[in-house]
Amino acid sequence: MSDGFHDECGIVGVYNHPEASNIAYLGLYALQHRGQESAGIASSDGKRLYSHKEMGLVADIFTGEILKRLPGRSAIGHVRYSTAGESHIRNAQPFVVDYARGSIALAHNGNLVNASILRDELEAYGSIFQSNMDTEVIMHLIASSREETLTGRLVHALARVRGAYSLVILTDSCLIATRDPYGFRPLVLGRLRDGWVVSSETCAFDLIEADYMREIEAGELLIINEKGLSSHKPSPKAPYSPCIFEFIYFARPDSNVFGANVHTIRKNLGRELAREHPVEADVVIPVPDSGVGAAIGYAEESGIPFDMGLVRNHYIGRTFIEPQDSIRDFGVKIKLNPVRDVIEGKRIVVVDDSIVRGTTSRKIIKMIRNAGAKKVHLRISSPPTRASCFYGIDTPTKDELIAAKKSVEEINGFLATDTLSYLSMDGLYRAVKEAGSSFCDACFTGEYPVEIPQEKRQPQLILFK
Repeated sequence: MSDGFHDECGIVGVYNHPEASNIAYLGLYALQHRGQESAGIASSDGKRLYSHKEMGLVADIFTGEILKRLPGRSAIGHVRYSTAGESHIRNAQPFVVDYARGSIALAHNGNLVNASILRDELEAYGSIFQSNMDTEVIMHLIASSREETLTGRLVHALARVRGAYSLVILTDSCLIATRDPYGFRPLVLGRLRDGWVVSSETCAFDLIEADYMREIEAGELLIINEKGLSSHKPSPKAPYSPCIFEFIYFARPDSNVFGANVHTIRKNLGRELAREHPVEADVVIPVPDSGVGAAIGYAEESGIPFDMGLVRNHYIGRTFIEPQDSIRDFGVKIKLNPVRDVIEGKRIVVVDDSIVRGTTSRKIIKMIRNAGAKKVHLRISSPPTRASCFYGIDTPTKDELIAAKKSVEEINGFLATDTLSYLSMDGLYRAVKEAGSSFCDACFTGEYPVEIPQEKRQPQLILFK
């Protein structure tokens, strides 16, 4: 089992552009970090929907020939890492259906905590499911609604679901974007010439040269059609709870999410960490890539030089053929390699964003010691992760999280570090203050903004097993 958090999903939407599917493809390329299992695009030429999706990476799936088979001036796209539903082509998105009122395509970033309950109810009334992902539950609720308009059917459907969702929906005549009332997952609106674009992160806008307009608000339902934009707020107001881990790990550092730049926030995290947990050392090194910003901040605040003591291999496939004569710690070594000249004979501060099970961190520390480090001080730019996420991030069960079972001193002994320190909750909120003071921090506190049914407190990957 992977020792780490996994990116959830990324979504894009394009309205009124002559190369809509190609723009969606580029947007997905920029969002590839949010999901590497599958990718898909659905387009509309004003008369019908077209779609293509496969397992794999965006650049490997969408050739010029395939994009030609996705005509029209509107499109939506999705990159996926499964947080609900197994890894299988039937669970790839966008999810496209024909039903009594026409054709509709839907792409979802998030996780519905009551999806299995709704699915049981729908199946009892005769619904037949093609997949085991929670996204299809939304589609069935839309199709079974007796409301006359698509907007009405969508509002009716979303009133039934609980949890995290950012959605893009495509019909033959309009693009819809919406975000759950708590605002768990990011979603932003941009302008591209005479058209409109929607994306999980602003880095997609940079690539396609779109102008960032604003965040789509929590609870907002945005309809884009030939009449322009219309905004609706059909959901009851809820406490704003954007995912604080987007800043710590998930979002790309060049993106702005929840009103702030990710790289700037990560440097703030590092600075707070240096103030709270100083140590005498010769060099600060990050665990790349998500630890880089915090390590820069730690070095700037402490005055200890920054260097890249670990190098990441960015060209890793999904499977590896290991020699029969097994290599110790092969999985970590194929991803990271120490720079001995930076490490040997020195007191090292290693900065990482989080510790999950602890097994990977332990191997990294061992690797650094084997490269000749004199002392190894591990600094984590977030508080201890003691609870699972149920809002769109794949995390282990609480029992598998090392900080849920061990004290900081015990974890330090397990990792074989000279010292180990985490950022405090107060330090975390000081670091993100330019983005606000209200976030979902359930992975640290176990306090969930949307109540999780007791029987559903299990890994998201097995919600429907």
